[in-house]
Amino acid sequence: AMTATAVGEDGRTRTVSTEFVTAAAEKTLGITYEAPNHKETVGVGMPIVMRFEEPVTDKVAVERALEVRSSKPVEGAWHWFDDQSLVFRTKKYWPRHTDVTFRAHLAGVAGAKDTYGGKNQSIRFRVGDEHISKASEDKHQMYVYNNGRLVRKVPVSMGRGGVRKYTTTNGVHLTMEKGNPVTMDSGWEGIGPGSPGYYSLTVYHAVRISASGEFVHAAPWSVGSQGSDNVSHGCVNASPSHAKWFYNFSYRGDPYVITGSDRELEPDNGWGYWQMKWKDWVKGSAMKRSMRIGPNGAVATTQHHAPGAVAGS
Repeated sequence: AMTATAVGEDGRTRTVSTEFVTAAAEKTLGITYEAPNHKETVGVGMPIVMRFEEPVTDKVAVERALEVRSSKPVEGAWHWFDDQSLVFRTKKYWPRHTDVTFRAHLAGVAGAKDTYGGKNQSIRFRVGDEHISKASEDKHQMYVYNNGRLVRKVPVSMGRGGVRKYTTTNGVHLTMEKGNPVTMDSGWEGIGPGSPGYYSLTVYHAVRISASGEFVHAAPWSVGSQGSDNVSHGCVNASPSHAKWFYNFSYRGDPYVITGSDRELEPDNGWGYWQMKWKDWVKGSAMKRSMRIGPNGAVATTQHHAPGAVAGS
């Protein structure tokens, strides 16, 4: 309650009491766009990856506020991995040389209680050439294709196995980031300096393909095994010259397919999103549907009605 004292025109003092309720302070829903970057040239597997700082309770409202336009027609869908991770993926790889615009119209959208989307965002990116790599754990070779043409065959060595953590993951990976150099250590396993099994290694021309420590990188020490034996801790080892070439060749979001391993890449390990069957991917959308996307925006491909509901009602 607020009490105000005022002097009236007649010179008398009056005290007025007013009851009022303050509106709860609105919070802004913090959002990180993990990928792609604005104006980035990306690979044909590139997802759109959003992370929310608060759990989203109204997922439909958030999804409805997101717009994807593509210069070439594609089918795509959003998928929630949890209340704070939202990813867009196409059904098939993007066609090469496609221009894409992503707009998040989230200003004023109530994503959670008393929490609203911040300012609207717009990201434009271009899908470049179609880079697809196929690496065989059995044949110890990596085959790199550019727009459907084999451009390089690279002898490699992968995880030596024996235990899960030293087994290279199988399936469709995406190239996630590059580092030159990258220092790799056993901290991700919870093994710190001074503990048995600790290692720290600096590697060059490293291209990340998962969140569980897997890179394609230069490994001068295993050149003798590349093409014949698997001796690594799980990474894909290549010679310094091949690794440098691959590092310079790669965009983020290039598909990197590994065959022959008995450890399957999890869909939420890095950008393992292509490991999920399409119908399961679409089920992870709050709207339970995919969209046909083109230069003029999106059209829903399937409308789901509640049991007993009449279409158009």
